[in-house]
Amino acid sequence: MRYIIVVILLNVFIGVADAFEVEDEELFAVENSRSQLRVLSNTDLAYVEPLILAYQKRNPSVSVLYTVASSKELFSAINNEQAKYDVVISSAMDLQMKLVNDGLAQAHDSSVADSMPRWARWRNLLFAFTQEPAVLLVSRAGMRNLKLPQNRQELLTLLRDNPDHFAGKIGTYDLRVSGAGYLFATQDSRQSDMFWRLAEVMGALNPKLYCCSSEMIDGLKTGEIILAYNVVGSYASAVLEKDSDGTIVPLSDYTHFMLRTALIPTTAERPELGGSFIDFLIDAQGRQLIDEAAGLPPIDGKALAKSQHFRPITLGPGLLVYLDRIKRGRFLKEWADAMVQP
Repeated sequence: MRYIIVVILLNVFIGVADAFEVEDEELFAVENSRSQLRVLSNTDLAYVEPLILAYQKRNPSVSVLYTVASSKELFSAINNEQAKYDVVISSAMDLQMKLVNDGLAQAHDSSVADSMPRWARWRNLLFAFTQEPAVLLVSRAGMRNLKLPQNRQELLTLLRDNPDHFAGKIGTYDLRVSGAGYLFATQDSRQSDMFWRLAEVMGALNPKLYCCSSEMIDGLKTGEIILAYNVVGSYASAVLEKDSDGTIVPLSDYTHFMLRTALIPTTAERPELGGSFIDFLIDAQGRQLIDEAAGLPPIDGKALAKSQHFRPITLGPGLLVYLDRIKRGRFLKEWADAMVQP
């Protein structure tokens, strides 16, 4: 079967009613298409394209429209604009959980879904298909003769003892614009007060704030920064595979694992296609492709059990705590006071 990939212009709106900002969009058209699966995601197309093509081999009459937006724009599209997508994929677990909690996701029941471990799904509404660590990313050349930190206390000491070396050379998320960054930060703060101590030390060193892991990785490669905190490790592994300078450090006091999740919104016009795509992502073939073709870590409880320091972020109502408007406002103000220093 011959596939026709149609590239659509960036930053366009999907239909008159959808005013959310689109970062990328492609239509994977097939000859003699009988239906179209619409996927809204904050995952870069490069990681998902091999999965889409493999899904179409299993479903040769289904075209796929894949739309990329930031996690906040994605949430707005479903929550505010009732955009008509059949599957919504996001790394912002808290925002996905809010869509579920607010009744904006519909149930998906299948033998494949039922076979998932309970920690990797929330009821029959939200399904995880990757487990991705938040890591410290370090430039060996930029470190010179300094010792690589292995935990947050060592990182704190390194920055405090070498302010001139790291001034303007630290990267982390801008929590005001990054959904994944906000998730990691709130989870850090619940895990240990070390997060706030790090924030104060980093803030005094004029850190560079980024929207996403890909920008931090680029900043490290160009020498703009020496280290980046809470980068999504799977993205870093894929980009730095042939780069001997960039070093990934899973911090040994704890390493959070983000679960990339999928749901079927209540606005889906073809929920059965959405369900078939979710089943594809979480069945045995899909997990293998996620690992080998997409280069992302699939759901694997045994891998998480290899270290007591690995901490998967738990799906459930607890994720909603820091989405409360008042709590979020207070958290961001405290973070800005520490990180965005005059």
